[in-house]
Amino acid sequence: MTDGPPPEVVELAGRLFDLARSGSADLLAYVNAGAPADLANGSGDTLVMLAAYHGHAALVSGLLERGADADRANLRGQTPLAGAVFKDERAVVEALVAGGADPDAGTPSARDAAAMFSSTLADLLPPPR
Repeated sequence: MTDGPPPEVVELAGRLFDLARSGSADLLAYVNAGAPADLANGSGDTLVMLAAYHGHAALVSGLLERGADADRANLRGQTPLAGAVFKDERAVVEALVAGGADPDAGTPSARDAAAMFSSTLADLLPPPR
């Protein structure tokens, strides 16, 4: 019995998370080849979360187009949209909203984060449902 995935799988996952952080479009080729669009690390941060937090709007859009969940929260309850609002990433917020992200999902929600930090990005969030 093994205690987890094989080392080469762990290494590949690490590379995918690095590609998300760096904004590399090469990540989309891996997803096209079968890597999960919603792959998450030990903190629950998905590829979308990492790309969003590091300001890579085009990669966020590409992942969403390939089925990634725009609202999947990490283990702290944070969503990619709230992270993008916190980081003041206008293009990422626009990409996530266009991809259907819910501004009221997560803790704090993107709407709450915008209010807490007096964000100028609040105007990009759709009205409450």
